[in-house]
Amino acid sequence: MRYFPAPLRLRIQVLIAAALLSAASAPSQQRTARRPIVRAEPAGITPEMRIVTNHIFANSLRGHVSFLASDLLEGRDTPSRGLDIAAEYIASNFRRMGLEPAIGDSYFQPVPIPARVAKGDRPATTGGTANNIVGVLRGSDPALKETYVIISSHYDHLGIAPPDDKRVTGDDRIFNGANDDASGTASVLEIANALASLHPRPRRSVVVILFCGEEKGLLGSRYYAAHPLLPLEKTIAQINMEQMGRTDSPEKPHVNMMNVTGFDYTTIPALLTDSGKRVQIAVVKDDQASDAYFRRSDNGPLADAGVPAHTVSVSYEFPDYHAVGDEWQKIDYDNMAHVDQAVGIAMLRLVSAPTPPKWNDIPATQKFVEAAKKLNP
Repeated sequence: MRYFPAPLRLRIQVLIAAALLSAASAPSQQRTARRPIVRAEPAGITPEMRIVTNHIFANSLRGHVSFLASDLLEGRDTPSRGLDIAAEYIASNFRRMGLEPAIGDSYFQPVPIPARVAKGDRPATTGGTANNIVGVLRGSDPALKETYVIISSHYDHLGIAPPDDKRVTGDDRIFNGANDDASGTASVLEIANALASLHPRPRRSVVVILFCGEEKGLLGSRYYAAHPLLPLEKTIAQINMEQMGRTDSPEKPHVNMMNVTGFDYTTIPALLTDSGKRVQIAVVKDDQASDAYFRRSDNGPLADAGVPAHTVSVSYEFPDYHAVGDEWQKIDYDNMAHVDQAVGIAMLRLVSAPTPPKWNDIPATQKFVEAAKKLNP
């Protein structure tokens, strides 16, 4: 991690502490606002599922996103000072939840970042080192706790626009990346905290990963797939979270619904669909985007390695995608919490199930099926 002068370190520590306190608790007069949305109790909700959904709050999500997408973090470029601050904030949340460090006593997996020039939509990279943030919620079953389900997102974005960037016309040059993907990061933190609230813990272990370098070509997830901290042959699934906050899709408002990439590829989307029904969230297949987007996010490298893996989102497109207007105030936090409840239920079922999910044997999945066979001969 980079060295910061003492005054700046103090400012950062104060801001992180304040953001953590905002996310973790609220004054008594604000507690009503932080309660989960009250709906009729649907069929098929177990007491454990209710514990999970009752620990997912719109205001907690707002607290996470507003800090991660603040100007202080300068767009969280990979690598950058702002990304390092975000990493410390995430690690602080891991400690609060009681997650085990995945690397000795550290949550940080250093990822080498190569320098390269800008090409197309891919920004230039200065080179250096950034970190994946990895924590483990250890399972309770004596046998199944050595098997793993990953919940993940990327916590980086595009940084600050250079002076000649034609995408920016006004004074604001910071790509804050609220929906892409502070919303996914906040969702992962909130769901992980909800699962950590269960006593006893789920049967399998949960691996919580926030990847760096997604915007530079899935650098963090590619590195993890090549240098896993927990055995990939014992990793039974991954749910990756992208763009969970904005409902203003160009197509139509995306309220009370969720997309899944590679919808027909494994048995996981059926589980997500059934989990969504339990809290009135529709899990849909976008015929144009589902397969096309499958390998474009951080589930791709794990799928290539043979792990059943998908990315979930509220909308594939939104008006401020990769623009300076992607600000935290534009997110629908109530809808985000509702969708996260469905993902939380699906995660609980994955880590509690006696049998792992499987790849569907169809033409589109042959590469992944073969990789899975090599992973578990």
